[in-house]
Amino acid sequence: MGILRAILKHPEDIYPLLKLKVAAQYAEKQIPSQPHWAFCYIMLHKVSRSFSLVIQQLPVELRDAICIFYLVLRALDTVEDDTSVATEVKVPILMSFHRHVYDREWHFSCGTKDYKVLMDQFHHVSTAFLELGKQYKEAIEDITMRMGAGMAKFIYKEVESIDDYDEYCHHVAGLVGLGLSKLFHASGKEDVASDSLCNSMGLFLQKTNIIRDYLEDINEVPKCRMFWPRQIWSKYVDKLEDLKYEENSVKAVQCLNEMVTNALSHIEDCLTFLSTLRDPAIFRFCAIPQVMAIGTLAKCYNNIEVFRGVVKMRRGLTAQVIDRTRNMADVYGAFFDFSCILKSKVEFKDPHVAKTLKRLEVILRTCKNSGTLNKRKSFVIKSGPNYNSTFVVVLVVLVAILLGYQSGNRI
Repeated sequence: MGILRAILKHPEDIYPLLKLKVAAQYAEKQIPSQPHWAFCYIMLHKVSRSFSLVIQQLPVELRDAICIFYLVLRALDTVEDDTSVATEVKVPILMSFHRHVYDREWHFSCGTKDYKVLMDQFHHVSTAFLELGKQYKEAIEDITMRMGAGMAKFIYKEVESIDDYDEYCHHVAGLVGLGLSKLFHASGKEDVASDSLCNSMGLFLQKTNIIRDYLEDINEVPKCRMFWPRQIWSKYVDKLEDLKYEENSVKAVQCLNEMVTNALSHIEDCLTFLSTLRDPAIFRFCAIPQVMAIGTLAKCYNNIEVFRGVVKMRRGLTAQVIDRTRNMADVYGAFFDFSCILKSKVEFKDPHVAKTLKRLEVILRTCKNSGTLNKRKSFVIKSGPNYNSTFVVVLVVLVAILLGYQSGNRI
């Protein structure tokens, strides 16, 4: 009933959701036959379904390199994230992880669920890595080495200042942007982008994730993970975990809004980076996560639910983003729409209202100046066709029958 209710409320989601389902089924059929490559693509789908979908459109050689790049860094991140691993064990692994990728026999048991499977059977990833071209391997090794060293540094160091926050996000995400640019260049599809633009692409995504995942990180056992900078949260509470308590709701939302405002500072660079890309497949691969990030921030801003549970874009809207994001006009349109949504939630009693509005105005002006806003469909649906509810229900039933039939044929 929950799905039906959502579709009745947002019938415009039906077609993009159907396309997303078909794309997911197609991706499953594209899994290579070799055991090590099959493991990598199956694992990619399990640890990041949205990423596994957008990666499918890339040329095979580049797709394989990015798949392995993602899994290597996901494995590295699993080691960092596992708070049950002793520091004296964790740090040497982080520092030497770039060498382990060359060892077909290496594995380390940590993490949970699918991440534990990835770590226990990491030899499949190493085997696939060794089959990549020299330039791809060198780029992956370099970024893994630098990221591991950065992660190790912050095992001993807390995120105190905003500079610390930016540095941590650089190590765990900005470097991903630099690595992807190197892989794009190695494929012959793109020029190498500037480090600062690549870094901003990663920081914007990482800061969005850190904001969205506050409750999950603070409730981590046996030890919480704290990535919000003390320079920001200490203005509102004595301890970071105090933000989740109901008596601190007003201060929590004010702190959240300051965190979102900080993340908005990277958007100009992100738009500049995306505008330089030439290859359509690489463009979509880079643009979709950025659009998802601004959509997520619009959802999180001024939203106490960030401290109560999971806040994310509805699946239908996610499907629309994946379906519609094809060129810079779509990107400018999406950033304009989601920035308008965020702006509508700004309250003048918020301590950082002036800075928030200033940053939003810069984004909105950039999008307007692109001259492309009249060339796309709006994500802010003010008016639309009046769907008959009976028609929608019949359509949902037909879609369910179709998908069931397709599933039956695969058994």
